[in-house]
Amino acid sequence: MRFMIAGGRRRLMVIAAVTALGLLAAGVALLLLRGLPTASPPVPRASGSVPATASASAGPPTTSPAPAPAPVTSQPVPAPPPVIPPAPVPTGAAPVPPAVPFPVALAGRDLEAIPGAGAAVALTFDAGANAAGLPSILQSLAAAGVRATFFLTGSWAAANPGGVAAIVAGGHRVGNHSMTHPAFTGLSDAGIADQIKSAERAIRAAGADPRPFFRFPFGDRDARTIAAVNNLGYLPVRWSVDSLGWKGTSGGVTAQLVVTRVLAGLRPGEIVLMHVGSNPDDRTTLDADALPRLISRIRQAGYGFTTLDALLG
Repeated sequence: MRFMIAGGRRRLMVIAAVTALGLLAAGVALLLLRGLPTASPPVPRASGSVPATASASAGPPTTSPAPAPAPVTSQPVPAPPPVIPPAPVPTGAAPVPPAVPFPVALAGRDLEAIPGAGAAVALTFDAGANAAGLPSILQSLAAAGVRATFFLTGSWAAANPGGVAAIVAGGHRVGNHSMTHPAFTGLSDAGIADQIKSAERAIRAAGADPRPFFRFPFGDRDARTIAAVNNLGYLPVRWSVDSLGWKGTSGGVTAQLVVTRVLAGLRPGEIVLMHVGSNPDDRTTLDADALPRLISRIRQAGYGFTTLDALLG
């Protein structure tokens, strides 16, 4: 019995010793663990940042990573449109040609009537010799309320500036009839240009503008001369009927014959050719004498009057 009690005590003492040794070992282990260096916890990186290279001797980072920018919620401001500088003007550039002063469809023609004019007649008077019939003609036109077109040579305009002024004052149209009244088919293109430009200067100096109407002296023209006149900015205008009043009584013409000829050729857009001056032999002015009766008879036939401006549209 004593042996059993003694054995139990020894077992208890062994257990107590083992427990004490275990506690001692745990304390020593804890002390050892506290004395060792510990690693710093990893620093979280901002999204998109570049990781730093690890080094055994490097300490903790001296600066903290920059925070990510806050999202922009406002609408973006549109960029201003680019400023485009004007294109440089090339030096020596050719000048822009002026607009054609008459309908292009009429180029290449010496017009003998006014297209689309209807029941209307255009009275035209050539002035190249003298002004003997002008006062009577202007008086008759004013009394009847009719406007006409006067084709003047440059020499006539220079010699009769008062006549040019009276024509313009009456509200009539003026055209170019060359400078000295030569036959144009015998002239070079340079000669044609000189005739037309010289006449234009003389007529403008007298106070009228002849552009863009031109009448060939003697009606002498061909395709070349028509083209040359067009290139100078003029539209050639011929006639539908020549009254022949310029022939005078010495040529077998009377004032009544003038009226008869014009009425015989009456048609829409008719262009009538008459003259301002007197016949050089008998000094008669048959066109001026026939004019009042002619205007009255044309109206009786149901026609009115127009000027060559109707050609310009």
